Amino acid sequence: MTKLLIKTFVKDYENTGSAVVRTRYGVLSGIVGICLNIILSVFKMIFGALTKSISIVADGVNNLFDAFSSIISLVGFKISGKPADKEHPFGHGRIEYVSALTLAFFILIMGFELVKTSVEKFRNPEQVIFSWPALIVLVFSILGKIWLAYFNTSVGKRIDSVAVNAVVTDSIGDIAATTGTLIALIASKFTSLPVDAVVGVLVALVVMYAGIGIIKDTMGPLLGEPPSKEIVGKLEKLVMSYDGVIGIHDLVLHSYGNAKVIGSLHAEVPANVGILMSHNIIDNIENDIKEKLGIEISIHMDPVAVDDELTDKLKNVALKAVSQIDSEITIHDFRIVEGYDHTNLIFDAVLPHKFHMTEEEFRKAVSEKIKETEPTYNTVINVDRSYV
Repeated sequence: MTKLLIKTFVKDYENTGSAVVRTRYGVLSGIVGICLNIILSVFKMIFGALTKSISIVADGVNNLFDAFSSIISLVGFKISGKPADKEHPFGHGRIEYVSALTLAFFILIMGFELVKTSVEKFRNPEQVIFSWPALIVLVFSILGKIWLAYFNTSVGKRIDSVAVNAVVTDSIGDIAATTGTLIALIASKFTSLPVDAVVGVLVALVVMYAGIGIIKDTMGPLLGEPPSKEIVGKLEKLVMSYDGVIGIHDLVLHSYGNAKVIGSLHAEVPANVGILMSHNIIDNIENDIKEKLGIEISIHMDPVAVDDELTDKLKNVALKAVSQIDSEITIHDFRIVEGYDHTNLIFDAVLPHKFHMTEEEFRKAVSEKIKETEPTYNTVINVDRSYV
């Protein structure tokens, strides 16, 4: 069923790297969600009213919210697929994250309202009337939501969409909620206790937990999060495959939606190679990264002295000093400046994010360790933080 829908309604469905195709997937996901949730909502509200079950009615209202959420997701995909313009030179891809965040807030509001309704049910309980038609509706609802979760999981994997993944999370919460409603309906056949109200509270907590999970998943891309290890590994391997590059550092990648990633990095090149030759190599790397990884990247060249015995010796001194402080620290852009009565060791050090020293304490500690080797060695250290 899932494959049939995709093949029927998503033109060129295998080309998931295309922004147009991603939009088609998103629109299909939204339309399927709207149709299924409206059908489930109507049936639950009817049978919830007939059986006087607040949890079934609430579940139906939840489906109505889900239909509205699918509309938000659909609109978000349509906007995110728009090309870049004067006001938005990086495109509209992050709208996808905003739509997922909006969905999360609606889920939280619905969960909060369900808590209030359930508490009121404790104060003024009503006997839930068991009926086989209502039970059948709930069972089919669970099966429908399981299929919808599976469908959107398949779509989410194909286009790597945080908005579609948010819909999956919402569907899983709905499955738990409807299962709880089913338990309350069955329990009403055997007890007059307010099981309906208890289950309503539990359902609300599940729904709110799902909403909080979506917020966590979407705030990362909006605030800025490190790229995946897989992307970093591929990029580093590609850059280092060129003979004219001896090291890279200061890699930064910014995501403007799934199809738009812009970044920069510093590439260390041999200082004894002509600048035009190194520049040509860097141009080739930038084009290669764009073609193979889809990343628009700007590379800064850092000339590094090679085959210099003194530079290599003092670099090892610096490496030993920083590794004694923390083995995770790396250094780059190492160079020396020799003076009449002292030698400056100049380099950048990349500190872990949860480092136990202040930057000034670190500089002082490294300087003291290096001076133990030779008092005339001075250090000039620029502190970096990793963005990957």
